[in-house]
Order: sequence, then structure tokens, then C-alpha cells
Amino acid sequence: MASGVTLAVVGAGDRGVWHARWALAHPQRARVVAVAEPRKVRRERFAAEHGLDAGAVVDDWRVLASRGRVADAVLICTLDREHLEPVLAFAALGYHIMLEKPMALTEDECRRIVAAVEDAGVILAVGHVLRYTPYTQALKRVVDSGRIGEVVSVQHLEPVGFWHQAHSFVRGNWRREDQATTMLMAKSCHDLDWLQYVLGRPPVRVSSFGRLSHFRSENRPAGAADRCLDCAVETGCPYSARRDYGDRLAGGRHGWPLSVVVDEFTPQALETALREGPYGRCVYACDNDVVDHQVVAMEFDSGATATFTMTAFTEQADRQTRIFGTRGELRGDGARLRVYDFLTRTEEVVGPGTEGAMDAAGGHGGGDTGLMDAFVDAVATGDPGLVKSGPRESLTSHLTVLAAERARRNNTVETLRP
Repeated sequence: MASGVTLAVVGAGDRGVWHARWALAHPQRARVVAVAEPRKVRRERFAAEHGLDAGAVVDDWRVLASRGRVADAVLICTLDREHLEPVLAFAALGYHIMLEKPMALTEDECRRIVAAVEDAGVILAVGHVLRYTPYTQALKRVVDSGRIGEVVSVQHLEPVGFWHQAHSFVRGNWRREDQATTMLMAKSCHDLDWLQYVLGRPPVRVSSFGRLSHFRSENRPAGAADRCLDCAVETGCPYSARRDYGDRLAGGRHGWPLSVVVDEFTPQALETALREGPYGRCVYACDNDVVDHQVVAMEFDSGATATFTMTAFTEQADRQTRIFGTRGELRGDGARLRVYDFLTRTEEVVGPGTEGAMDAAGGHGGGDTGLMDAFVDAVATGDPGLVKSGPRESLTSHLTVLAAERARRNNTVETLRP
């Protein structure tokens, strides 16, 4: 059997595991040959799933890099703040790189990554998976075809979902800017990148407003305890960790986010995690500081404008978009598109279909698969043009995110350089 493209994986967390499983589903096209992961349980589970020998399994990416180039490409799925060094090291060794988003957290680090891969002549695909979904491709075809005329304005909403905010951005790894990054970079760099991709151009001016409004100590209900397991008012709280994770365990839903909370899917393991770990804390008694709602306003060189809204206070749902053109209007809900024609005054429903839900647990509506399809094909053929989220495109969208966050903090309108 042909082995196809060989892959090393750096970081066997949920994203690394998910991307690597693409190779298991496509054994003729790719094969995982090594992994670097500091957590023993994760490392061993990953090695067993991919049939890796002990010598191909290490606890530090530096050990893997010290062996030279042992694979065609590397999937870098470390925490957000730990992207720069492995990219520099593996690019210098000649590895093609799939890098989880965000590519880096500062302009300097983003530019260093772009310079490193370009100097090394290797392919870089950043994990902006929303570019690769069937839904996005169908929407972009409508916009590019001119059916709605020239785009004048856009409204785009990311309904994060109340429990997702509580899991990831109040209790979880992305709750603090000093330990992770801003909410806009961690969660919504997808969206500002997506808008740039759909419209075919970056914005030239941005402004932003937002704050942490609700998940604060002053909003803590009377009688609430520091942990949900000890709380007298837990049954009346929509953010109950006991109910959220307990219902998932009872229902056999062992993927994300439960897989982040426990390594073993037993009531005893969950009890221990909620009593001792971060995910059992009261959402009003955490050390979080990232915003729970934010708006970004953008102007493009064509004169078109766009607004992006991120909010925690929704049912978790697919992103929703309205694009207003001179000849028609397009409305999208993440699964279907409705195109209204001003001339005929008729509406057409376009159903591109998706592969799973639009969240991480559902593979981002086929975006995860699409990213790996494109990256592996690019490596196999030597054609970086197959990648929709290359270094320059990703640099531009990251600079937009950084400018928007400066605008929010400083109450300014930021102008972006070409």
C-alpha cells in the first residue's frame, strides 16, 4: 500500500488528534510517522491510534526536531503562544507546515513566520478552516459571479454560545489574555479572515468596541459556591458544569468539549476533574479577563463596509451572514444560502451541504477535511496554490485582528497598511 505524504504531529490535543485522523481515513494519501506531546496519556493514546513505535513518540518537539527531517510535513498544533519556535525550527529543516490558527499573537512573530517559510521554500497552510467548507465555496461563487452586484455592506455574526464561552473562555485555556491571547485572536480570527476571503480584499480601516460584561464576580448569584459541585444554587444556573459535562458523559458524547475535561470517560474521573480542575469552577469566580462580546467595524478600499459581532450570549449556532449588493441580497446561516434578486424580485435557496456541524466537534462543516485535503495535495504535488490560507493571506488577516484590538483598547480608528 502506498504511504503517501508522511506527517509528524506536534501537539496531540484535540486539534492535533482531529487533523491526524484525516490520515487514518485516507491511508493511501498520508501517514502519521511521529508525534511530540508532553502529556503522557495523550501521547500514548495517539501513538496507539496511529500504530507508532516507541521510537517515534517523544514528549518534546525539540527532540523531534533534533532528528532532522523524518517526515514530509509537520502539523503544529501547540498552544497559541507556542507556535513561533517550532515553525522556525521545522521550516529550517525543510518540513512543509500546517499551522493551527492563530499563526502567532504579535505582528513581529507573524512576520517572522512568513519570512521563515518563504526563505525555506516550504508550504505553509494556516488552520483557517472556514475558507475550505462547501458552504463558504458556494457563498463565494455567488459573490464572485456578480449575481448580487457590487457588495456595499456586510453583517456577520459569530454566535459563540453560552456554554462554549463558559467552557473555553471563562474556565478554559483561553480565558486570560496573558496566558493565551485576546478573544478576537483566539476565537474570531477565523471570521475576520473569512470576510477578507469572501470579499476578495482586506479592509483598510477598522474600529472596535467590546468588554467583559457578565462573567464577573459582581454578577455572582447569592449563595453561589466557588465550585458547581458544592453550590446550593447550581440547579438554577445555566452555566452549571455538573449539568453540562455530566449530561455529555451520560449521553456517551465523549468528544470535544468533554475530552478536554477528562482523559477517562467515567463518572469518577469527571467528579475528580470538576472538584479539582479548572472546569468545575463557578463562572463568576474564575480569573478570566477576555471579553464576552465585541463588535468590529470595517471599511474596504471599494467603499464597502462590514460589521462583525461576536457574542457569548446565544444558543451555540452556525455563523450568520447577510451580504448586501447593488443587485441583490445574500443571507447565509452556515448551511443554506438565500439569494434575493432585485430585478426579478425572486429568491433562490442554495443548499451547498456541509460535512458535520460548523463547530470543532463537527469538523467545522467540512472545513477540517478541506484543509487537510488541500494541504496534503499541495505537499504531494509541490503546488502551494492549492492552499487557500497561505502565509501572505494569513498575515493580512492577522494584522486586521491586531488592528481591531488596538482600536478597541484605544478608542481609535486604525488604518491598515497594504
